Amino acid sequence: MESNYFLIEAIKKLYSGTFSVTETGIYEEIEWLSEDIEKPTLEEIQAEVQRLEEEWEKTEYQRFRSKEYPPLEDFVDAYYWVQKGESTLMDEYISRCDEVKEKYPKS
Repeated sequence: MESNYFLIEAIKKLYSGTFSVTETGIYEEIEWLSEDIEKPTLEEIQAEVQRLEEEWEKTEYQRFRSKEYPPLEDFVDAYYWVQKGESTLMDEYISRCDEVKEKYPKS
């Protein structure tokens, strides 16, 4: 994850104006380009960065799962065969999904 990612996302959530962040990510170096809009405080930004980081960590399992789930094309094919009365492919698809869910449990 890029070092300033959470800082930039936090500012976007708290500030509706335009801004520029340096590579250092130091609050005092942020250029606030919309002068008529109240700037968020350092404390507000830090709290939002922390909240975003915690949210990112709590949903890590979703990112891992999404890379390993079987393709949706397999589901579509299995669904077609279920409609025709054959459930073998759907059972296999669900089993593969269950394996991924077990490998990366929801925390």
